[in-house]
Amino acid sequence: MSASESDLLAVAHEAARAAARELGPRFGHRQRGIRTKSGPTDLVSDADLAAEAAIRAVLAARRPADSILGEEGGASGDGELRWVIDPLDGTTNFLFGVPQFAVSVACEDRDGPLVGVVLDPIRDECFAATRSGQATLNGAQIAASERQDLSTALVATGFAYDAAVRARQAEVLSRVLPRVRDIRRAGAAALDLTWTACDRYDAYYERGIKHWDHAAGGLIAARAGLSIRTLEAAEDGPEGILVAPAALLDELLALVTGD
Repeated sequence: MSASESDLLAVAHEAARAAARELGPRFGHRQRGIRTKSGPTDLVSDADLAAEAAIRAVLAARRPADSILGEEGGASGDGELRWVIDPLDGTTNFLFGVPQFAVSVACEDRDGPLVGVVLDPIRDECFAATRSGQATLNGAQIAASERQDLSTALVATGFAYDAAVRARQAEVLSRVLPRVRDIRRAGAAALDLTWTACDRYDAYYERGIKHWDHAAGGLIAARAGLSIRTLEAAEDGPEGILVAPAALLDELLALVTGD
């Protein structure tokens, strides 16, 4: 089933809003069905599952021939287009009542992301982009930082669930922190990417995030003018991503990788 970027973007918006309707009434209340996944700090709740089910229902109705990769439900289908969904990015924040979480919905083909939507239900901020279009926030065009000096840059990051990986990430942080204005760790990769895209942060890096964490946000960051690099798996941790203005990219990358 072929579709234009605008058609796919409309489906992504609808799917993200469907998930948000599941999350909103649950936020701020004691959550049920909380359990761990990869370790004691990697949590999933009934809210995650309900939000993903809502997204999958929209996709089943609007794009039944497409495949899906979801954080909770895994992969399904074998269509030429694939939807990559994170129904609740920032689960720990959500469960602790911290209003910093988002729904992430992307659609990609063999060449990468076609459309991406990241919806912050608390602030009612919807970030979006298409492969050939602008990055937007609630329909208005956004642009990323053009900072030239790393020492005055506000840099966002995140940490893995595995304790050993966290220890190595702390070593990286000790290299980066003295060389930048400050560090922020908010706990939702999709929002870190989109907040960098709209110039709230200057740059962002993180290892250990999954494809569904950055499929939508990475497209939005790129269309907002940021340079993106993949962090290859190394002693400092698993594969990751770094986004920054072109002028800051090489210097920050060297600090993060230890080169």
